Amino acid sequence: MTTVERTLISPWAMKKRRGKLLYWLVFALVITLFTVAFVVPLLWMVLGAMKTAPELARNPPTLLPESFGAGAYTEAWEFMDLAKYFTNTVIIAAGAWLIQLAVQVPAAYALSKLRPALGRWILALMLATLMLPASALLVPTYLAITEVPIVEVNLVNSPAAIWLPAAANAFNIYLLKRFFDQIPTELLDAARIDGAGSVTTMWRIVLPLSRPIIAVVSIFSIVAAWKDFIWPLLVLQDPEIQTLSVALQRFEPDTPINLMLAGLVLASIPMVVAFLIFQRQILAGLTAGSLKG
Repeated sequence: MTTVERTLISPWAMKKRRGKLLYWLVFALVITLFTVAFVVPLLWMVLGAMKTAPELARNPPTLLPESFGAGAYTEAWEFMDLAKYFTNTVIIAAGAWLIQLAVQVPAAYALSKLRPALGRWILALMLATLMLPASALLVPTYLAITEVPIVEVNLVNSPAAIWLPAAANAFNIYLLKRFFDQIPTELLDAARIDGAGSVTTMWRIVLPLSRPIIAVVSIFSIVAAWKDFIWPLLVLQDPEIQTLSVALQRFEPDTPINLMLAGLVLASIPMVVAFLIFQRQILAGLTAGSLKG
């Protein structure tokens, strides 16, 4: 029995010249619209930083700057002391990444392979938290940070105030679990017969096979920590330890608009470069574990 693949344009219509023309016109239109929607704002921001403040205030606005140069970028780097805030953001993102992997990988491994009692209910409750708006979690999370249960420590103005809540990411745990589910149980059974414990099995068998999904979770963790604004604004009240997103917002009232645009461009470069470098790993990791073969 042959199966017929359903598409927007039927195979019969694609055989005709009019059908092929319609297909390519729609395809080109969609690609053009998406390209314009994503690229034009970035291009406007990059070119806007090269303009002077009076030129940016013109109406109608100019498309290209009167003179091209990187002077605004160097001036913004020095004026807002961006090197310090880049360093703060790197520390926050790196710590969040390490702690998330240290918590999420064992949690997903336990739910997938160790199958604890009430494991399905635990996973269901974790996924239920994804249905809550982020704003609804701000107050209880902030109260927990100001007085951590049991130890009763105040983590405000500490990187741990961002690292610890970031570890409780149900989406990343679910991605890892779905990938771990596809690893043959026979491999783990063979490791146990050889005397390997659960931790050794996870470290020597599961993790080497899970590099694609770990790369994806790592990228998601770093990007989320890098671009987050509301939570760092609440818990990092000391200007000396603030991240880029919070610092740029603090400088905004007293900074010329062209320098502010230059600062935004500089803050965006690391994440754009990371996506361009690791886009293949992102796509491979998101689809790995979705099919059984």
